[in-house]
Amino acid sequence: MIIAEKKPFEEVIKEIEDFQNVLILGCNECVTVCEAGGKKEVEVLASALRMYFINQGKEKRIDERTLERQCDHEYLEEIRDGIEDYDAVVSLACGVGVQFAAEKYLETPLIPGVNTVCLGANEDRGLWTERCQACGSCVLASTGGICPVSRCAKRVLNGPCGGSTSGKCEISNDVDCAWQLIVDRLKALGKLDDYEVVAPIKDWSTDRAGGPRTVTREDVKI
Repeated sequence: MIIAEKKPFEEVIKEIEDFQNVLILGCNECVTVCEAGGKKEVEVLASALRMYFINQGKEKRIDERTLERQCDHEYLEEIRDGIEDYDAVVSLACGVGVQFAAEKYLETPLIPGVNTVCLGANEDRGLWTERCQACGSCVLASTGGICPVSRCAKRVLNGPCGGSTSGKCEISNDVDCAWQLIVDRLKALGKLDDYEVVAPIKDWSTDRAGGPRTVTREDVKI
């Protein structure tokens, strides 16, 4: 899922201090799961902002709303009738949701309330680890289901590199070498011979560096 982190409170204040009427807009999907931008976080941020501006002797209208998704036309339409009441919207959705809303409501400033970090897995309560960089050319079938693009610091497709020591990455003793994990996984699958197959040069033209990308499913396209 998409992982995001709350922006510093001071940064949000700086972005909205010149606006009188502000809507805090949450998203009920990924940012809810990672506890960065769901209904609870909207309520907490809105309450904190109201208290801050009251203490500053400033009267501001801080409203709150949470949509099912902000990356979907249908749900963004739910705020159309009232969007003109606000001078700005602080969106707690991921960067995709913020941009999608900004494209839809051109005359309303859309301010991000979170930092979008990565595509990751939920290891434990409050702990998410990157698993995918959405590169558009998946190699997991040949690497035992472990991604060298997102989990190797050097994105090495034929590893390990010379910096790997005792199964750990040279960047930190706390980081597993992705290629050690791949070798261990291939061994467990009885497919260690696959390790000897040299991977071809990756087609980076499908990667995010060549974006913006568009994904179309003809079977579901209207």
